[in-house]
Amino acid sequence: MAAEGHETAAPSAGEYIIHHLQHFQSGTQKGIADFSVVNLDSLFFSIFLGVLSCFFLWRAAKSATSGAPGRFQAAVEILVEMVANQAKGIVHSAESRKLVAPLALTVFVWIFLMNAMDLLPVDLLPWAWQNITGDHHAKLRVVPTADLSMTMGLSIGVLVTCLIYNVKVKGAGGWAHELVAAPFGDKVYLYPVNFLMQLIEFVAKTVSHGMRLFGNMYAGELIFLLIAMMGGAWSLSATGIGLAIGHIVAGSVWAIFHILIITLQAFIFMMLTLIYIGQAHDAH
Repeated sequence: MAAEGHETAAPSAGEYIIHHLQHFQSGTQKGIADFSVVNLDSLFFSIFLGVLSCFFLWRAAKSATSGAPGRFQAAVEILVEMVANQAKGIVHSAESRKLVAPLALTVFVWIFLMNAMDLLPVDLLPWAWQNITGDHHAKLRVVPTADLSMTMGLSIGVLVTCLIYNVKVKGAGGWAHELVAAPFGDKVYLYPVNFLMQLIEFVAKTVSHGMRLFGNMYAGELIFLLIAMMGGAWSLSATGIGLAIGHIVAGSVWAIFHILIITLQAFIFMMLTLIYIGQAHDAH
């Protein structure tokens, strides 16, 4: 009887948070970094929202008219113009902007939608997944950008794009010369130092690019979990009414503030993408 009571007991605060921070994975992770394991939930939601982003932009382009635009078309036109102006000010090659500007626009919309998953009630989709699978211990995380593997994957994608543009703009020989000649000058004995500094710069930009987005979204997810626990604890405390009111007020205030955060983080990631690609066009 004691064992049965223990099994049906509600999870503690720590257990609740730990459960919500675990992924639906392809296998059992055996270390901090295990590249044989895939976070299937992050993969599913990122692909789904990526397709949704492309559909959103395709629909806007298809329904565009030369007359007075509707609200949807006007909002998309403002967004497109904003991204185009930023790209024009950073990437000075008109030919490159034909690809870079749509890329930046897609990145912004995609990351915004992934970030916006944090605004859903923290237990809604995990509860639905548990009922679908019939496993009340099933794990599911719905914010792809709160997964370090996803944000680092995005930043590595930006790195690869920068490397391609370095070769395309400067040529393989020109870029190779830049790797060993910048930033300390074209002296042979400084080539190893120059090359090391270039490697450090690429690694630092890539890591900081992914970590910045991950850190902000992970922190936001934790705050939503803490607010959710206030709502779950109201019936277990003598101060239940106060906790219930606090849950509603804190949740509403943080959600409104978080709208700014998810938009700002998508904008920052897009701007850094443009800046890094723009730097690939600059000769040292």
